[in-house]
Amino acid sequence: MAKKSKKNIKPAEKGNSTRISENRKARHKYAVIDTIECGIVLQGSEVKSLRAGNVSIEEAYGRVMKNELFLVGCDISEYTEASSLNHKRRRDRKLLIHKQELRKLTQKSLASGHTLIPLKMYFNQRGIAKILMGICKGKKAHDKREALKQRDTQRGLDRAMRSRR
Repeated sequence: MAKKSKKNIKPAEKGNSTRISENRKARHKYAVIDTIECGIVLQGSEVKSLRAGNVSIEEAYGRVMKNELFLVGCDISEYTEASSLNHKRRRDRKLLIHKQELRKLTQKSLASGHTLIPLKMYFNQRGIAKILMGICKGKKAHDKREALKQRDTQRGLDRAMRSRR
């Protein structure tokens, strides 16, 4: 007898995921070296608050404590309909990744000047909350100015190319 084949589940693509929050300033302040997708441990009222879009990840960062990865400083506001079963706004939330990925991540993040920054939080196609963490290195002021110049020149080139058509 032939075995039944399982359907291949593709990773969440832009069209299949629902963005909750994005740290837009992170790509300006930091040079992203590597990214990793993590699950996040949440309470019920936190998930309801995420679905309402009441979250801020701009001041958050990742920290490795006792061989586990945590998201520190993420502000998920309280869900008003949750009554007494509400959550704390700024508690440390555990991130879920494989041990091998955690080892690799800690080695890279312990290098001088590297930090773990949340870039994007979203629900994947199955409705599970995920967070995209980036291993980042802080940019100097002159690096930020250079990136702005390059973006402006690229925008000018794109406009010129569009007008020629």
